[in-house]
Amino acid sequence: MQLALNDDQTQVLDFVEALARPFVSAPLHDAGLALESAELDAALVENGFLDVMAVEELGPVTAALVVEKLARLPFAVEAAVSALVRPLIGPDLPRPLCLVEEGRLSAPLRFLRPGATVVVVGPGGVNSFTASEDMIAPAQEDTLYAYPVAFLKGVPGDVTMHDADPAEVTRAWRVAMAAEAAGLLGAALASVVTYVSERKQFGRPLATFQAMRHRLAEAQVVTNTAYWLAMRAAASGTRADAAMALLHAQEAARRVCYDYHQFLGGMGMTLEHPLHLWTYRLKLLTAELGGRGGQGLAAAEALWG
Repeated sequence: MQLALNDDQTQVLDFVEALARPFVSAPLHDAGLALESAELDAALVENGFLDVMAVEELGPVTAALVVEKLARLPFAVEAAVSALVRPLIGPDLPRPLCLVEEGRLSAPLRFLRPGATVVVVGPGGVNSFTASEDMIAPAQEDTLYAYPVAFLKGVPGDVTMHDADPAEVTRAWRVAMAAEAAGLLGAALASVVTYVSERKQFGRPLATFQAMRHRLAEAQVVTNTAYWLAMRAAASGTRADAAMALLHAQEAARRVCYDYHQFLGGMGMTLEHPLHLWTYRLKLLTAELGGRGGQGLAAAEALWG
């Protein structure tokens, strides 16, 4: 595994950063529970950033880098599944894509809306259908998700079966979620560091207190590890690496989210600060694919099964 970006990857990320620059800040004092931008989504599609995995010189690692970079934005974008999973199922599937495990159809689905493609993955195979308005139940307005979320009320009898290996699709799903979580962890940490460096108590910035610095340093370590494990999983293409990457990302999210809101004090309990746009997304991702228990079992099966 290369620890330095090559010229192609650097150029792609520079382009993504330039495109995303108008979206790096949340609306002041009006962040809301979730933010989306149709303009950002359209720009990503138009410029081909969600299709980099299909380019031989770029591949899955560059796709994971793009996903991680986009996850740092306060605006939620359906990029992870499109960039890393859709090529294995059907590169022409209409977006947004909503992945759901067979047997867990009642789970909250991110980006579910009329016209979305719902992909059901299970031991029996991989199938999909287009969600219609009568199939969807919206989440309650006060539900604490930082993604646009809805629930399936039913599944049509007529679905499209795909010639895709469900185990391989699940592996890519884990890589996608690990890369997205790595970006969320990085953005949340950066947001907290900025706040505690500016907020003063007892005449000095909060970040100068040793106890807080130690805990932030630990958070930086687990955040860095989440990033590198996600990139390793994308590079190796092994199921064990994918399960370990998502396991660590979910464990890291469980460890740091509470601390981050505590570090912000009262501000951390309001919507005036954008921290929740990353931590609430992380909270939802910790339940993905069976949560930490599911990833631990998958890793054990892949390593010793």
